[in-house]
Amino acid sequence: MINQLCKEIEAALNQKIKTPKDFIFLRETIYSRLHVLVSRTTLMRIWGYLSEDVTPRVGTLSILAQFLGYRNWEDYCRNAVAPKEQQSNPVLNRRLSVTSALDPGDCIRLTWQPDRVCDVEYLGNLMFRVIASQNTRLHKGDTFQCSLIIEGEPLYLDNLIQDNAHAIAYVCGKKSGVRYELLLSQTSQE
Repeated sequence: MINQLCKEIEAALNQKIKTPKDFIFLRETIYSRLHVLVSRTTLMRIWGYLSEDVTPRVGTLSILAQFLGYRNWEDYCRNAVAPKEQQSNPVLNRRLSVTSALDPGDCIRLTWQPDRVCDVEYLGNLMFRVIASQNTRLHKGDTFQCSLIIEGEPLYLDNLIQDNAHAIAYVCGKKSGVRYELLLSQTSQE
């Protein structure tokens, strides 16, 4: 499970973690997102860069799981691997194709459990900007790319940029999916 966690973090960062500089980058990215420090040496041990026979603490694994959007290590272990019958399903839910349904300036409210609310403005070229956020890790001014929103399914954000940090991938509503509704555009609200 720890190896899988490391691979998922690398996928979310869109970068392999294999050099001392990569571990510094990972440490800083974790801090910028969660405001928790994990030592570079600890990360090197978890990734197997340092060959020491030390079992990582559950608290450290929980921080890494939270980085991926899980509550803690136990939640990650319980939910990281979907049963085979849940791996592929036809999409029958309401969906929004960004390129055909939205114009620049259109706004959408995204909601997911528990009590997450995020209002975003479409900027064009699959780009969005967060204009308001409650109880999420997304903040006003963050930008990301997204091409399709499927009601009741997780929402995958690409090239999420927060506070001028490196772009990362992010998943909203990983467990229960997202809901969306169109709002008045920013220009019509002013």
